[in-house]
Amino acid sequence: MRNIIRRDEYLKKLIERRENGLIKVITGIRRCGKSFLLFRLFYDYLIENGVRKEQIITIALDDDTFVKYRDPDELSKYIRGNITNDDMYYILIDEAQYAIAKDELKNSESTGLYNVLNGLMRLWNVDIYVTGSNSKMLTKDVLTAFRGRGDEVKIYPISFKEYYAFVGGDKSDAYEEYALYGGMPLVFSKKSDAEKMNYLKSLFSEVYFKDIIERYEIELPDVLEELTDSLCSSVGSLTNANKIKNTLQSVKNIQVSGTTIANYLNYLTESFMFSNAKRYDVKGKKYFEYPSKYYCADVGLRNARLGFRQQEETHIMENIIYNELLCRDYSVDVGVVEIVECSNGTKSKKQCEIDFVVNRGTKKYYIQSALNVNDPSKLETELRPLKNTNDFFKKIIISKTSMKAWTDDEGILRLGLYEFLLNENSLEL
Repeated sequence: MRNIIRRDEYLKKLIERRENGLIKVITGIRRCGKSFLLFRLFYDYLIENGVRKEQIITIALDDDTFVKYRDPDELSKYIRGNITNDDMYYILIDEAQYAIAKDELKNSESTGLYNVLNGLMRLWNVDIYVTGSNSKMLTKDVLTAFRGRGDEVKIYPISFKEYYAFVGGDKSDAYEEYALYGGMPLVFSKKSDAEKMNYLKSLFSEVYFKDIIERYEIELPDVLEELTDSLCSSVGSLTNANKIKNTLQSVKNIQVSGTTIANYLNYLTESFMFSNAKRYDVKGKKYFEYPSKYYCADVGLRNARLGFRQQEETHIMENIIYNELLCRDYSVDVGVVEIVECSNGTKSKKQCEIDFVVNRGTKKYYIQSALNVNDPSKLETELRPLKNTNDFFKKIIISKTSMKAWTDDEGILRLGLYEFLLNENSLEL
């Protein structure tokens, strides 16, 4: 396969889960490459490894050709009608949310897709894979609705490592292109800058907003759009529903309740357009209810939504680092460190922020994202919360430099941005 961006890490995850007795649920924002992974890369892998085409049942529920199979009963009949012998059959269903009724979201016992798939799992010769673009319909309900038979694989837009493996050349040039247009796969098939921009802009109006408005019966689509603009404009900034509500009222003269904003925020995250990073008290070991930070699933989408006008390099870099950490299966929070200061004999408490508290298994890292740390005062600002965590977990500053990784006298790892993005083991240096 030439002239395609390989998704080897995701393909490996599917191969590892092949015939494991679970329903493989592939989740991610629409147009991030789930269909290509399942219907092209995994399909080709099966064929290359001796599976006959007749053993692979493919159903794309977002395709007009398969509209009738959005009815779970019709879907069940179609699949069972194509299982004609005792060979192993691979069932690949794309955009499964189209076959999930609204009442099924509230009641996992209602008849629908979940029961169809659970019923199919009683057959010993089926291996099921489904994709979905809404976490409420799939991710949160996997364990209950699939009765412990769900196995989720999260897929994200193209990472910088995947992109650079495809284009090669100067790392700095590649990064600047990536920081502008992001990693939505179809962007790379567009020839001109104008085509790339128009494609990314159209995803909101023609795909994302239409999905959300239809699925959740949105009554205030203008508010949804304004909210999206606000989140894109302030990635990496602390916010909450009431703060956004007040901003819309004072700046846009839009009257809306905090509850409505909170609901719309949930819809945007459930559709994987944004991720929510909660604030975590490092010393107190507890979460704050609010405010929190939101990051866009893809910086190209973020830039397009703002008309490619607000190119805050610091925020874009922070968003790229956050997304890369998610790609590596880390859980990511925003760290808060309380520091006691003494001035003129008076003690005061001050909260300092660590950009990312990163966890996976027993490992934890504290990471600061800094465009540069050439200014001593800027460096001290970044170092201060790291030096006051009062624990021995690894501490890292990622800055936009091509320097080799090194560890300073405080034991803090100084890591270049390109090294971090291109070396999946960079946090262990």
